[in-house]
Amino acid sequence: MKANEMRELSNGDLEKLINDAKQELFNLRFQKSVGKLTNTARVHILKKDIARAKTILHERTLIAEAEA
Repeated sequence: MKANEMRELSNGDLEKLINDAKQELFNLRFQKSVGKLTNTARVHILKKDIARAKTILHERTLIAEAEA
């Protein structure tokens, strides 16, 4: 998911996206350890998505603190 698409989501939706991505990342790591992982690029994509979502949440926090 691109950053522009993530910016349109609410904070709750972003947190849900992070949790879902972390769960999927855990499952992929488990598949890798068992030797059943087929799409290795998905791990990298999930890590980037988690980082983007956390960055957007942090930006919103900083903006809210600056306005207060």
